[in-house]
Amino acid sequence: MSGEAKAVPVNIMGREYRVSCTEDEKPQLLEAVALVNQKMLELKDRSKTVGLERIAVMAALNIAHEYLTTRVGGGFDIADFRRRISGMEATIDQAVADQDELF
Repeated sequence: MSGEAKAVPVNIMGREYRVSCTEDEKPQLLEAVALVNQKMLELKDRSKTVGLERIAVMAALNIAHEYLTTRVGGGFDIADFRRRISGMEATIDQAVADQDELF
């Protein structure tokens, strides 16, 4: 059953954690784990920060900053992107309709 939550073992910086999620959520969980692990390893490699807790907090702040930057203001404008996709879909629909009339 995909709706039942199970404990999934994940590894971040050599430490194992168990995170509860459904089977449907598992791919996104593993992707998130990979991102967090990558950010933490990058911070560890390029700074003198030694403590796991400090590295985790700095990684969380970096990830939150990236998220907020793409969500609002100085980054990616999702509303504009959606409008552009809708415009492209309308153009494609019209082109396909025009082709159907040829046959």
